[in-house]
Amino acid sequence: MKIWTSEHIFNHPWETVTQAAMQKYPNPMNPSVFGVDVLARAVDKHGRLHSKRLLSTEWGLPSIVKSIIGNTRTCTYIQEQSLVDPKKKTFELQSSNITFTNLVSVDERLTYTPHPEDPEKTILTQEAIISVKGVSLSSYLEGVMASTISANAGKGREAMEWVIRRLNVEIEELAAMAAAVTDN
Repeated sequence: MKIWTSEHIFNHPWETVTQAAMQKYPNPMNPSVFGVDVLARAVDKHGRLHSKRLLSTEWGLPSIVKSIIGNTRTCTYIQEQSLVDPKKKTFELQSSNITFTNLVSVDERLTYTPHPEDPEKTILTQEAIISVKGVSLSSYLEGVMASTISANAGKGREAMEWVIRRLNVEIEELAAMAAAVTDN
């Protein structure tokens, strides 16, 4: 088992980062995620949003990993559950693969919270627990996968910035349209 952790600070308020995280896929930085299906979404009596999604991905497993696990099929499915609490300003997301679980399990947890000293910033804390089972060199493979997760986390942060820019453009366009309507 290998544990990977990371922390990142976004220079955007929690509300903006949370909106972007919910709209992160698809994006050009991480084309491996090619499908997102919402399985369930509900608001509980405390005003928290619960979501369950299925992500369809193309795992870019290194060729050595494919040869060791004996599988060339790389289309995988990931189950994602999230909880947005607007009162506490927390967004927690947990995901785990539901494909290849007999060989590999990756359980990831992301938490978005406002920066305690600057409300215009948001802290992202990430943790992934990687387990490779039933093959030799499992520790090595877990390390390779942790490196891949680390690289993908960087792409994920880039994607978040891309979504935030896109949202800001949409807001500016809507404001311009509203101004044009009120001027007429």
